[in-house]
Amino acid sequence: MPGPLLQAAHERRRLLLEALEHEGTDCYRLFHGVAEGYPGLTVDRYGELLFVQTFRAPLSDEERNGIERALQSWELPVVFRHRPDGPAPLSSPALCRELGRQLTVRTHHPGLDPYLFLDLRVARRWLAGHHQGSLLNLFAYTCAVGVVASGSGSSLNVDFSQRHLEVGVRNARLNQIPVERFETLCEDVLPVLRQLAGLPVKGRGAQRPYKRVEPRQFDTVFLDPPTWSRGRFGAVDIVRDYASLARPALAATRPGGRLVVTNHAPEVALEEWLEGLRRCALKWGRRIEEVEVLVPDSDFPSLDGSPPLKIAVLGVS
Repeated sequence: MPGPLLQAAHERRRLLLEALEHEGTDCYRLFHGVAEGYPGLTVDRYGELLFVQTFRAPLSDEERNGIERALQSWELPVVFRHRPDGPAPLSSPALCRELGRQLTVRTHHPGLDPYLFLDLRVARRWLAGHHQGSLLNLFAYTCAVGVVASGSGSSLNVDFSQRHLEVGVRNARLNQIPVERFETLCEDVLPVLRQLAGLPVKGRGAQRPYKRVEPRQFDTVFLDPPTWSRGRFGAVDIVRDYASLARPALAATRPGGRLVVTNHAPEVALEEWLEGLRRCALKWGRRIEEVEVLVPDSDFPSLDGSPPLKIAVLGVS
């Protein structure tokens, strides 16, 4: 039964939850089943609700009741979702706080994730403490990264989904970010990134209309690609060909700036990935002067100490 496991997980998180509350965060993972004894089950808090998701088998009535009893002390509504069921009827938007900023979430919408990737919090925290100037946010989703960066600079948020970018615009307004410091661009990331880097656009999509941008460099480039996708401008494959994204991202980073990169593929080893990035930089006339690895907070434990999500901040010259 998951109930006792949830209670034990809560005890392990007490110090972390106190620290998160102190920094103005009320969204986090309360139970990470794959590493805490119940694969296929997660429990997250998003502000004033608790969100229980199953990824394999649906919960039995007994399991569901046990989870509800284990979560009673939170005195928050509990929402359940079985991910294999696919898109669900649209739920009302809710608000949560991260690093003192308000962000919009939905537990049920045409996509699968509730508008905010909690394991990426450590990277947004780094931005809040280090970023100044201009930021290019690639695969922006709902622009939480851009909201953080625009607090001390400006951001260009690029994503192919207008629906998700509209959530980002709402997040910017919630946090009173001036419109001139928060820009969105609805287009496939690949042609935008290559144009910003001064490279020709490739793929069959290059023969059709696409949004034109001028070459430009940014103080910080944030590259958070999906594991794999294919579109009319080519494929994104972070296991076999991260370099095709890293090369233009490096070119779009000003000398002395920072490139923040992520890799979600568990089969990719951290050091192998970083070494590939170093080789890519040298091949195209850039140098990675320093590397800072960011590890997700302890609400995302891993069995072997090697989290699937790898995050690195690269100092580029």
